[in-house]
Amino acid sequence: MTAQQALLTGAQRFVATQRRILVFLLVVFAISSSVAQAAPAQGAKNSGYRLGSGDKILLTVFGHAEMSGKFSVAGDGRVALPFVGSIKAGGLTVRELQDAIINRLKPDYLKNPRVSVEVLNFRPFDIIGEVKRPGSYPYRSGMTVINAVAMAGGFTYRAKDKGFRIKRATTGVTEMAQRNTVVLPGDIIEILERWF
Repeated sequence: MTAQQALLTGAQRFVATQRRILVFLLVVFAISSSVAQAAPAQGAKNSGYRLGSGDKILLTVFGHAEMSGKFSVAGDGRVALPFVGSIKAGGLTVRELQDAIINRLKPDYLKNPRVSVEVLNFRPFDIIGEVKRPGSYPYRSGMTVINAVAMAGGFTYRAKDKGFRIKRATTGVTEMAQRNTVVLPGDIIEILERWF
């Protein structure tokens, strides 16, 4: 092997190594991005979020596929589950619902039930007033009032573009909000009309 061939082989190895490093970094970036996008939903699970009508949950009873599945919280705040029947979910945190299901399963069905509840889809929020398409829209984690306005087609020409009202689903209290105020599932946003 000549010196020129050895140099060429060394350069090819260097390029191949650089490609492997680049692919590795791209894979790490893709994984960290997907974890970051999933984080808000997991954060809601642990943040004291209270379930309500329209939320969709995933129930897993470990070792018992026939008791597991996807369920929706009905208008009365209850969720119908196999074997245990209808159970109150509205107003409960995910942890409280898990405990309620465990208590229902313990005496009659399972000796030591292991249960996991996860929110799959949060209930929609509503936006009314001076937007182009008022109505109910699917909730996205981390959304703000201005994101909600964008989903509703933007402001009408009569809209007051700062200082909004938001009725919180969790407390029932109406408060003033700004463009960057965080919207929660079930909230009702009102875009007010300008005086002039």
